Amino acid sequence: MASGTNLDAVETRARAAARTEAATKAVFPILLSISFCHLLNDTVQSLIPAIYPLLKASFHLNYGQVGRIALTLQLTASLLQPVVGLYTDRRPQPYSLAVGMGITMVGLLAFAMAPTYLTILVAAAFVGIGSAVFHPESSRVARMASGGQHGMAQSLFQVGGNAGSAIGPLLAFIFIKGQANIAWFSFLAMLAIVLLMNIGAWFRKNRALHPKPVVVDPEHLASLGSAHPHAALSSRQIGWSLAILVALMFSKFFYLASLMSYYTFYLMNKFHLTVQNAQLHLFLFLGAVAAGTFIGGPVGDRVGRKLVIWCSILGVLPFTLILPYANLAWTGILSVVIGLILASAFSAILVYAQELMPGRIGAVSGLFFGFAFGMGGVGAAILGKLADLTSMDFVYHVCAYLPAIGILTAFLPDLGPAKVNQAKPVTA
Repeated sequence: MASGTNLDAVETRARAAARTEAATKAVFPILLSISFCHLLNDTVQSLIPAIYPLLKASFHLNYGQVGRIALTLQLTASLLQPVVGLYTDRRPQPYSLAVGMGITMVGLLAFAMAPTYLTILVAAAFVGIGSAVFHPESSRVARMASGGQHGMAQSLFQVGGNAGSAIGPLLAFIFIKGQANIAWFSFLAMLAIVLLMNIGAWFRKNRALHPKPVVVDPEHLASLGSAHPHAALSSRQIGWSLAILVALMFSKFFYLASLMSYYTFYLMNKFHLTVQNAQLHLFLFLGAVAAGTFIGGPVGDRVGRKLVIWCSILGVLPFTLILPYANLAWTGILSVVIGLILASAFSAILVYAQELMPGRIGAVSGLFFGFAFGMGGVGAAILGKLADLTSMDFVYHVCAYLPAIGILTAFLPDLGPAKVNQAKPVTA
């Protein structure tokens, strides 16, 4: 009997060890799957800016009205994402990802059938709500499947989204000849729903391997020693660090709004390009953004997130200052360089913030994704109005100075390079 009990104890310990080992290895099938779903989600979303010229002509809109479409889409997402993140920190919802994608699909179909400008705004709101539900929980899934390589996982997750943002305008150029053609892209949303149901099942099954983090106060955290990179930081320091990160996000995404929403108009007005040729330039810029996003996370894992943030935000300043004076060839080259450098910051900023508040992964992800969307929407609306009052060329002269805000990086505490888990990947 005693021998049977000992055997049971050994078997229990072996199973526990196996669960612990699985929890500390990167699950690449899930990482690749959630990244691909991010690609599908952002492909759908990036169709909207790509068809702004079509909507502007069809509904006889001015730049301010185009900006309000972007504002509706981005603001809906930005306001809801922190709320969704806070809720799912307490009550994780494995299948909310598929629900969010379903809402996005409804918005896409509404865009295809919208008879009025007001309906266009409603459709944009649906797409924004779908994004708000998708991003915080999908970021949590990426972190769960990271095996400790948080920067790598966030970069892989983000590069899917940025690749989708690049592909969207290219697909719009090839397939969208009229408003009704948008409906065909609902099949991408349907594919994502199927994949996200599978991810939701994995999430539900493996949630026990990743128990909900316990939030501790900084005084208690400091007593734990240097095992925690943020152990020596007070609540005030954490608050100021988050405020600086938000300011850096403002700089990055307000500037990106000038390119993502109005780059096609800038090229058409200044260099007299056709809509199709301008969309191809937008595709190249967004492709560079995808590449930059992938680079930022793994580099941050090795050399420290602060250095990546320094190089990304402030390092892009010389190129943004030159851009308004460049000819067409150099405009294309500079936009690619700007996209490559500036995009490398987001994964580093997000993981840096998650390390500051490890018990609030959903809330932090929701806050920063939400702020990114909000700044994109507010920036598009303000810059659209500014372009109506002045010119698109003037907008690019003003925005060129935004990366100077990167100097605030000097006031961030140095958390040092992450200790990357080198365990081999496992399958799902």
